[in-house]
Amino acid sequence: MDAITSETGQSVACPTQPLPLNKVLLVDDHALFAQGLAGLIRQEGLAESVITASSVEVASGLLARQDDFQLILLDIALQGETGLALLPRLAVHRDPPPVVIISSSEDEATVRAARAAGASGFLAKSAGRSALVSMVRSVSRGEGYFPGGLEPVAQDLSLTPRQMDVLLLLAQGFPNKRICQSLNLTEHTVKTHLKAIFTQLGVHNRTECVNLARARGWL
Repeated sequence: MDAITSETGQSVACPTQPLPLNKVLLVDDHALFAQGLAGLIRQEGLAESVITASSVEVASGLLARQDDFQLILLDIALQGETGLALLPRLAVHRDPPPVVIISSSEDEATVRAARAAGASGFLAKSAGRSALVSMVRSVSRGEGYFPGGLEPVAQDLSLTPRQMDVLLLLAQGFPNKRICQSLNLTEHTVKTHLKAIFTQLGVHNRTECVNLARARGWL
């Protein structure tokens, strides 16, 4: 029998099945949601083992000790560090697993922020069982899984891809420090990108920048 295991070492048995994934890391600070999602993953036969972590720090520790995760499901709105802060830390791993962002926010800016940070997919927490199955199957085949109709808009804005990444995270309300963490950039580089974005859009501050981008349908 395999098990769903928490960061505290507690586990519950689940039947072994011929599954496509052996081990999944689920990072979410809402225990009941994490337990329910882990149970659904088990019921659908999507993974033999689901290990949970409640923070980026705990997840980073697990990843440092265990290198056999095949998928990471990551809540974007964790207490403390944003979930997106985990993505640049995976760069030190030789063969990092794909990351799918799970979020209660389904607006386009959130989805774009996940993609900009390097996630392989996005799944709304309100999604049904069939969407979960489709997502795991797609990502396990090396494909991305994002809502349709989200085409890059950097060309329309005359922004570089990295400036677009910064704009998307800015729209999420990220301060400079979090943008640095999420995109693995220095604070000086982030400030340089922000200055270029403001100049391009003809605005003077972060609020004007985001409001104008949203008004024109860029976010």
